[in-house]
Amino acid sequence: MISTLFHAAIYDPLYNGLIFLVGIIPTHDVGLAVILLTIVVRFVLFPLSRRAIETQVAMKKIAPEVEKIKEQYKNNREEQGKAIFALYRERGVHPFASIGLLLAQLPVLFALYWIFAVGGLPEIHPDLLYSFVPPPPSVNMEFLGFLDMAGHSLFLGALAAVAQFVYTRLSMGPREKKPAVRGASFSADLARSFDLQARYMLPATFIVLSYFVPNATMLYLVTSNLFMVGQELFSGRRF
Repeated sequence: MISTLFHAAIYDPLYNGLIFLVGIIPTHDVGLAVILLTIVVRFVLFPLSRRAIETQVAMKKIAPEVEKIKEQYKNNREEQGKAIFALYRERGVHPFASIGLLLAQLPVLFALYWIFAVGGLPEIHPDLLYSFVPPPPSVNMEFLGFLDMAGHSLFLGALAAVAQFVYTRLSMGPREKKPAVRGASFSADLARSFDLQARYMLPATFIVLSYFVPNATMLYLVTSNLFMVGQELFSGRRF
């Protein structure tokens, strides 16, 4: 059931979109097709991205009020949580918008990994193609003539890491240099840990992934992160 749904809703559309783009690109360059497909996917996910950005902005605006609530109910975690979520509802803030965006992207990454790591390119599977998507006359797996899309490249991993770091810097702003406080609340420690992991651990993870994930998937991550950087800049954010 899940496999059938995954193929019908994610894998087959992405596979057909990729094959269609490979066919219309004069050089039949799979790397260029991945970049174009990524841009299409990012435009499809744009409403979720915009909502995530709006949520980040809204949460920063109400951060002082959240801190007041934490101080007011510092000895009652249950009431503290209720008061914070009541504030979110009052201000129309959706704290899990970024998680929704992440969950929407994961199936795309799995599908691209499956296409290039398990099978699908450079061999074409006509049985997976829609009636209006003809097989391309050839498939060029060498991106711009030098990078094998089915191989592995530390360069793409480093590029994805840099793009992710820049995006995180733009979306989260500069890191607040607060001294460690003895007896700080669990939520404060958790927030500090998440901040460090999002800024430094996640970008570093992309470098490790480049050893195991095909270049085509890493190229998707690079393009996707650069698109989000452009989106952040377009929305008015700056270093």
